[in-house]
Amino acid sequence: MGLLSLGTPLSFTEGEKHVEHVHTRGIADLIKSFKINYDRSNEKFLWGDELEYMLINFNREKKTATLDVEHDYILSNFDEGTEKYKTKCVPNDILYHPEYGRFMVEATPLRPYDGDSISDFLYVEKNMAARRKIMIDEIIDVDGDTTNTHQEVIPLSITAFPIMGTKEFTNKVYEANGQASHSLFLPDQIINRHARFPTLTKNIRTRRGSKVAINVPIYPDTHTQPLDEIDHNIPKRDLFFEDSEPFLGAAKPGHIYMDSMGFGMGCSCLQVTMQAPNIDASRYLYDSLLPITPILLSLSAATPIFKGTLADQDVRWNVISNAVDDRTPLERDVKPMENHQDIGGVRPDRRDNLQPIDKSRYDSISSYLGDYDHETKSYKNFKKSFNDLPLPINQSVLDRLTKESDYFDEVMAQHFAHLFIRDPLVVFSEKITDGDSYNDDHFQNIQSTNWQTLRFKPPTAHHHGCLSDTPGWRVEFRPLEIQITDFENAAYSVFLILLSKAILKYKPNFYIPISLIDENMITAHKRNSLGDDKFWYRFKDSNDWDRLSINEIINGNSQFIGLIPLVEKYVSLTFNDVADAQQLEAVSFYLKLIAYRASGKIPTLASYIRQFVMQHPDYKHDSIVSHDINYDLLCHLRGIGDYRDEKALVGLFGEEIGEYLINNRKKRR
Repeated sequence: MGLLSLGTPLSFTEGEKHVEHVHTRGIADLIKSFKINYDRSNEKFLWGDELEYMLINFNREKKTATLDVEHDYILSNFDEGTEKYKTKCVPNDILYHPEYGRFMVEATPLRPYDGDSISDFLYVEKNMAARRKIMIDEIIDVDGDTTNTHQEVIPLSITAFPIMGTKEFTNKVYEANGQASHSLFLPDQIINRHARFPTLTKNIRTRRGSKVAINVPIYPDTHTQPLDEIDHNIPKRDLFFEDSEPFLGAAKPGHIYMDSMGFGMGCSCLQVTMQAPNIDASRYLYDSLLPITPILLSLSAATPIFKGTLADQDVRWNVISNAVDDRTPLERDVKPMENHQDIGGVRPDRRDNLQPIDKSRYDSISSYLGDYDHETKSYKNFKKSFNDLPLPINQSVLDRLTKESDYFDEVMAQHFAHLFIRDPLVVFSEKITDGDSYNDDHFQNIQSTNWQTLRFKPPTAHHHGCLSDTPGWRVEFRPLEIQITDFENAAYSVFLILLSKAILKYKPNFYIPISLIDENMITAHKRNSLGDDKFWYRFKDSNDWDRLSINEIINGNSQFIGLIPLVEKYVSLTFNDVADAQQLEAVSFYLKLIAYRASGKIPTLASYIRQFVMQHPDYKHDSIVSHDINYDLLCHLRGIGDYRDEKALVGLFGEEIGEYLINNRKKRR
């Protein structure tokens, strides 16, 4: 979720007084980091993943599955330094982290994986399995064994809780009247208890001058509500100033309307971070992965339901993008709603500092970094014309970085000047008067709240002794949708890392105009975009790009080798001396999952879930996912997640992969 400081978070109105201080100190931190780390080289390729789980309360007696907001003690029980951290987390190489939702737990490996060791590529799935088991064991340890009673709490890796925002979707019922979100649908009790999270929610609403407005197209079925009408599930209320907003234009006809940060940041995902050998390799890897972001978003599609309604899209990305969109009407270049201000909650004396910004702070990337060689001060395949999108910048930041031209070429300076157009969303009072002592909190305040498809992560300038003891130049890959099984999440992670290693080894040229990548992001949101649509992609080493199917991009065609064959080439040449056939078999099945989904041989999780709902005996062809359907769906997904439902495993993965998982399930529990 980003920077989680200890201290007293300020309201936006109070924090706004310190915007320039945060920007000034943040850039000073960044410059210091570059000066200290610029020439770091020959760093080992290390990587790690982040998985976000939802705690689901299954009540067999009532036949309900709800979000559990009472077992977040897991996080404090496993805090670093506690006895359980020492006895459970450290021996199993696991860290648990807080996330936006009180029902959410993020888990990562304690130490990064070795990118050169095939054993680590197989270990990641075991590590993921251990994360679930330790959470389940902790709940049993505190609550007692509930397997023979009517109720139990289970961590599931699902992207969005299907009925979030409907009536009684949490295990303990709360009224939606919270002071942080002012939501018509979500109570503030779903928000993490740490003060940063409700403050973040309130500050986004305050700065924007209205609640966030999330509109997802409804899947049109036979008895779906008329698509020329706004969401029928919007209650009429007169509690907060914003309560009238859906009827003033915030809710679009024919769309599922959502009004709170929790609908987006309450989604779970899979993220992968990798450390490249040096800054130049990191920039090249960042640029090479950028055209792949919408491809893997579509390929991992797992989110066909929002707020108890089938959506006419399969992924979560635009929901989160709109859920944290703090831009004022002036910045969005739209007319404010009745009785709303065009500068939102921003101080009038800062009006001249506001500029049109065409994207939310959670969105697709707007510029490449360039495959720069800092020795020759030149680019290899990158052309500045590829950055063909408008790029609003903070001019004072650009001027300051331009003066440091030994470390910041024009493209890199513009990258950070673009990030620093954003205000800090949460400022901690204890961090304001921090004198000259170095920490990178102010830089991270801005960096960690620019949630884009990729994140370029410079090393910290704060170190003791050897630089190699601190992380180096890293790239974080963010668009992947989380999957229901550890096998799938490991497969997507391993594929991405092997692809990254192959990119660094073979140096392909994947550059296309970045505007085409934005087109691809729009396409990736479409229902069944994987099978029905084509995506812009460079398919030769020349300047040719065209629309290809994801099957062609992943598996290749007569003019393009394909990403899977590229990875297979790397694996065969790199691990040709591996004697353990089972290790190579495991990697091959990871790649088969990717290849088979790309070809349509097996469905995406989104397609599978949609079909389950539409074939459910209680479904009325009205696009509504009832509590009963939700319960059966999550029980079904749980059976897949723990590899117990053999019929479902074959249904989702096909006979070849399904049988492989069934035969090896004892190893996966």
